[in-house]
Amino acid sequence: MSASALRDRDELARELRAVRRDRPNARIVLANGCFDLLHVGHVRYLEDAKRRGDVLVVALNTDESVRALKGPSRPVATLAERAELVAALRAVDHVTSFGERTLEATLRLLLPHVHAKGSDYTAESVPEAAIDRELGIEIAICGDPKDHSSTELLRRARADA
Repeated sequence: MSASALRDRDELARELRAVRRDRPNARIVLANGCFDLLHVGHVRYLEDAKRRGDVLVVALNTDESVRALKGPSRPVATLAERAELVAALRAVDHVTSFGERTLEATLRLLLPHVHAKGSDYTAESVPEAAIDRELGIEIAICGDPKDHSSTELLRRARADA
């Protein structure tokens, strides 16, 4: 797979409308994050998210968005590289990106049935919880409750260097 693994949000929205029309019982799950340094916690999160529905869409923060959230030394991998890695996971059906501060525009456009967030969140702490409620989107907290963190992995690697 290549950078083409990254889907345009508008194109993906059209495809998801067709899924809803042709498979009315299919559940669409949307997971999101930086996925800056892919690790086992990400894999477990996405596998659990996929179990919540039939189609799993992963929305990645753009490089600019990752820098704004994590600092000037991030991302470790470019958006194209992150998209290629995430798309290669068996649980993932589609990968798109967003550059906005929150996922609100993507939620409104893609209208998933489920918004999956990692175990570092609670349903109340999800930044888009109000939008999810407004749109009737279920929030699912997914993944391994163990603490896996790209930031922590980088901190440990730098300490060992």
